[in-house]
Amino acid sequence: MKQEYQILDTEILKVENVSLKFGDKLILRDINVTVKDVVRKVATTGQIVGFLGPSGRGKTQLFRILAGLNKPTTGTVLVHGKPVLAGDVGVVAQYYPLFMHRTVQSNLEMGASKTKLSPKDKQDKIKMYLEKFKIADKGDFYPASLSGGQRQRVAIIQQLLCSESFLLLDEPFSGLDINMIKEVSEVILEIANLDELNTVIIVSHDIPSTVAISTNLWILGYDYDEKGNALPGARIKYVEDLMAQGISWQYPQVFEMPEFHEVVKNIRTAFKTL
Repeated sequence: MKQEYQILDTEILKVENVSLKFGDKLILRDINVTVKDVVRKVATTGQIVGFLGPSGRGKTQLFRILAGLNKPTTGTVLVHGKPVLAGDVGVVAQYYPLFMHRTVQSNLEMGASKTKLSPKDKQDKIKMYLEKFKIADKGDFYPASLSGGQRQRVAIIQQLLCSESFLLLDEPFSGLDINMIKEVSEVILEIANLDELNTVIIVSHDIPSTVAISTNLWILGYDYDEKGNALPGARIKYVEDLMAQGISWQYPQVFEMPEFHEVVKNIRTAFKTL
């Protein structure tokens, strides 16, 4: 069932004419994508962008550019209209790096220290997130005593405290069993839907899990010449609007939808030519 929504003119993220070279080697070419604010009458929903592509196409490099960790050779990345800088965007790496010698509470206080909130507001926000993500009883625990899913939640909260509304997740489903993937998917949806301006970008090789929770997909790959040779520099070959296709906001019923399976099938087929 398709959902009613309105796409506003407000640009949350704008990637314009981004290219990347290492020496003479062109890694990324003419990347142009935009994430706009989306409003629904029936619920508060942020944006989840699934960022897919075969290995070796420059996903990691674009991820770092979006995070402000690397500068593109050409082009700009704007977050809420301002050039992105390192620290502006929350980044959750694949193995959830935390300070192992600090408790969960201390790790989160380190994240909150980068904000301009008052001490009371920082503590209130930490408490809210811990309760929201069902780990309120883990504040005095050290990361080594947590499960992988719990460590991931702490890492996500830490970055939300730094960034507020923008989060990049690197392979959040990697190495997880079916039950954990479901749990992580629900956490990502929870984060996105805290505020309509919240935006989560997921870099992943797990096509079904990414499609199931995304509002849009970016698919990175090469162009080819008439002889079948790859042209230098990968670009965004396809942008899939899952809202327009009625797939977004249907989790977990999405797995029963023929439209969902058709999108997954088409992406897997497209990977062979990217």
